[in-house]
Amino acid sequence: MNLKSFVPWRVKLAAKIALSRLPIPYRYWRALSCFDLGPMEKPEYAYAVFREHYARATPESGFVCLELGPGNSLFTAVIARAFGASKTYLVDEGAFADGSPRPYFQMAEYLDRAGLPAPSLAGCAALAEILERSGAEYCTQGLASLAAIPTGSVDFLFSHAVLEHVRRRDFFQTMKEMRRVLRAGGVASHRIDFRDHLNGRLDSLRFSMDRWESKLFAASGFYTNRLRYSEIVDACTRAGLVVEPAGVERWSDLPTPREKLAPPFRDLADSDLRVFACDLVLRPAVA
Repeated sequence: MNLKSFVPWRVKLAAKIALSRLPIPYRYWRALSCFDLGPMEKPEYAYAVFREHYARATPESGFVCLELGPGNSLFTAVIARAFGASKTYLVDEGAFADGSPRPYFQMAEYLDRAGLPAPSLAGCAALAEILERSGAEYCTQGLASLAAIPTGSVDFLFSHAVLEHVRRRDFFQTMKEMRRVLRAGGVASHRIDFRDHLNGRLDSLRFSMDRWESKLFAASGFYTNRLRYSEIVDACTRAGLVVEPAGVERWSDLPTPREKLAPPFRDLADSDLRVFACDLVLRPAVA
């Protein structure tokens, strides 16, 4: 039984706002399961996520890979190399990944057992050496890092439960940069989670746009951009990407009463509000 699910969303919101104000490094919050950026530090999970997105793109050997939001680990660098990547970009908003070598040795061992040619990490004493052996680059300036990647240089781009965290004000530009870095024939694959980070419902939609987008809320560990499925599809299309839905998951009923939602969410169609997750495949539109 997950006791966290019984904590009222208002209590979680207040607690995270208060805790985020404390001058404590992220690694300590992660150890306490606070402000967790996902389970990508587990070899079996990271491998399954990569394979899921890779299967939608099937890039040729020697491909250039880009992961948006690697979070807790840079396992994708090791996995992508084993799958034939010549280079991997790992783009995030900060240096959140575990820097100790041991987890990466475990990832390489996992790949060896799976019969994949993992890069040799023998003798690596630091994360920088592991990245070099894997042909990977860790870029931690968010949108600025994405903008620095050469135009038309990426064959396979993916993210897993990340796009919903891109600041609303930066979302369209992020899609434009994604379109720019993809080469002709390149493929992007994304898993998007539309549930709030309070109780996994729509309670985040109770707040006005000004309040939710304020610095106080945006920097408190529960921020999502609150863009709905149709808005994301529209932004991708306007950015020059062809959208191919690979799966859309919906609640049977709204988990948060419509009358509790703030404008403009209160007026959205049920068909949009009931979407709680989706998988999208994106390709550069042909001019």
